[in-house]
Amino acid sequence: MPRPADDQIEELLTAARTATGDELRSLTYFTEDDVEQLYLRSDLSRTADLVGFAENERHGFHSQSMYANTQLGDYQFTVRVFENGYLTRVIANGHGVWVTTDSIQIDRFEELASALAVILRSFDPVTPGSPESE
Repeated sequence: MPRPADDQIEELLTAARTATGDELRSLTYFTEDDVEQLYLRSDLSRTADLVGFAENERHGFHSQSMYANTQLGDYQFTVRVFENGYLTRVIANGHGVWVTTDSIQIDRFEELASALAVILRSFDPVTPGSPESE
């Protein structure tokens, strides 16, 4: 899949900033084949292993089908907790983003994930009969 258009990147970044405010650390877009950091807060260094992170976060593409039709309902997003912050992963229609933040209130993770999922779903029209359309 190609890189998102500039207006789509801006939508993702605006949604992330709106939900997290100054606690936003980074925003990274990924697909099964590509990864690109779209934003990194100026006080952080560019030493993260994006390829390694992407390999781990790509498991989410498979998690969507693994959790399908369970009593838990549809898979929505993942939050990972680290010593110095949080990582939130959202996947929709073969696109994904992970957002890293400083500490934020738990309800803001849901707000963040919901806003990002809506934007990611708008990237590609869903083909009738595809798993995303069900």
